[in-house]
Amino acid sequence: MSNTPAHIAFLGCGLMGQPMARRLLQAGHTLTVWNRTRSKAEALAGDGARVADTPAAAVAQADTVITMLDNGEVVREVVFTPSGPGALSAADAMRPGCLFIDMGSILPAQAQAHARDLAPRGVRVLDAPVSGGTLGAQAGTLAIMVGGAAADVDAAVPLLSVLGRPVHVGPAGSGQLAKLANQMIVGITIGAVAEALLLVERGGADPVKVREALRGGFAESRILEVHGQRMVEGDFAKRGSLAIQLKDLRNALHTAGEMAFDAPITQALTGLYADAAAHGMADLDQSGLFCELQRRQQA
Repeated sequence: MSNTPAHIAFLGCGLMGQPMARRLLQAGHTLTVWNRTRSKAEALAGDGARVADTPAAAVAQADTVITMLDNGEVVREVVFTPSGPGALSAADAMRPGCLFIDMGSILPAQAQAHARDLAPRGVRVLDAPVSGGTLGAQAGTLAIMVGGAAADVDAAVPLLSVLGRPVHVGPAGSGQLAKLANQMIVGITIGAVAEALLLVERGGADPVKVREALRGGFAESRILEVHGQRMVEGDFAKRGSLAIQLKDLRNALHTAGEMAFDAPITQALTGLYADAAAHGMADLDQSGLFCELQRRQQA
């Protein structure tokens, strides 16, 4: 793919999809957008996007199709299930040579299945999940982990670079495997920061000042910087949801099980996030795990 404007179909205009689609529009690309809740897609019409009635209609003229959907089952349903007039699926409506890029978080095995099933249609496939949250999506600074054929990754780099920093990590499914690693590190580190801040508060130290003191040392991290700030401010408004963090950790455990890989730390943190969701915290930011650990101290 050259630096010339592309005709892109963007399926999934939610919390992350909207700002990502908006950046592509601002870069001069032509976008046709679709979302199950149509109002979310229509929010991009003022930025120049065309809103399609069905996934098949959205992808019919596209050079590149990007999906940013909730999970692998939803991707499968949206792409492979016939819908709309003529009952055509998005997979059947894609033109041969089209580049399909799934940027949501799904299981590696699901990404491999999508690549395998789209190949006979002449569609090139990349799995390219992201990290960086809504702030990264808005700023175009997302970490993008890309799995697929090297030539297809090279073709996609100019487009993906509008959204962040793409890195080719291996064949089909490898992007999703890297995202699981990312989510394991993020989820576990959020737990460590939350527990540490609660400990110092219990001992009489000021958690705001302790966080400040830790910055720049070996405990420094993006999690301490961003999520730690949310914890000390008590700001758990959803940017990246606790429910999605839980889903990703469960996906990591599922994939680990397929490999006969023991992941006890991830198992423990998954249990904590599950407890948080069970106690009504699923719609908080993932830093809301702090609230579950705080609840335990007060019980």
